[in-house]
Amino acid sequence: MSKVELKTVSKWLVVLGALEVGLMGVLSFDLIGSLLGSWPILVKGVYILIGASGLWGAYAMATNKKKKRK
Repeated sequence: MSKVELKTVSKWLVVLGALEVGLMGVLSFDLIGSLLGSWPILVKGVYILIGASGLWGAYAMATNKKKKRK
């Protein structure tokens, strides 16, 4: 998997995590559990991937070294 594809997957996992937390807070609805409820190990794996994606995104934002515009 290329770096660009990995970044895209990571961004979508962060979006999925944000939707999950938002739905949990507003409606007490577990989206991931509802979609993958019959496979608890897969649910746990998705949560781990979402957490890892969030950490990677936070690290990328903290270490972002953009070039200054003139």
